[in-house]
Amino acid sequence: MSDKPVTLAAVAGAHGVTGEVRLKLFGEGVKALSAHTSFNDGALTLKKLSDDNKGGAIARFAEVPDRTAAEALRGTVLTVPRSALPALGEGEYYHADLLGLPAVSSDGGAHLGIVIAVENFGAGDVIEIEKPDKKRFMVPMSAAAVPEWSEARLVVNAAFAE
Repeated sequence: MSDKPVTLAAVAGAHGVTGEVRLKLFGEGVKALSAHTSFNDGALTLKKLSDDNKGGAIARFAEVPDRTAAEALRGTVLTVPRSALPALGEGEYYHADLLGLPAVSSDGGAHLGIVIAVENFGAGDVIEIEKPDKKRFMVPMSAAAVPEWSEARLVVNAAFAE
């Protein structure tokens, strides 16, 4: 896998007057985020992290001394290198690993497009693929629809391809 940056959270705004920020989490909660102490290639160093009990977190960074600096971070994403993430088990994947993969048909390997998004609306992950003509289609990330994937490509069952 490449060592591209993976987004784990985003700064939603300032929290209080002492430089803390509210975070929107994209991973598996505060525990997953707390496994990292440095973000954005070392630009932000985590000093303190707590659960906000609303699905997000409150964080303090060494480089953020006050509310003004915290407000300036609004919208900043927190990234770590892909290599800093835990190893995966059989059949598991990180969304970041699927993004940008070429999608090919299980029926002869015809090029279908590029994976541009991975969504989850509650019933499981759904892969969005953009065709060469810029039209898009979605397939569930299930064994029936996506029988195979690797760091090189995603194979889509021909019955699910538009």
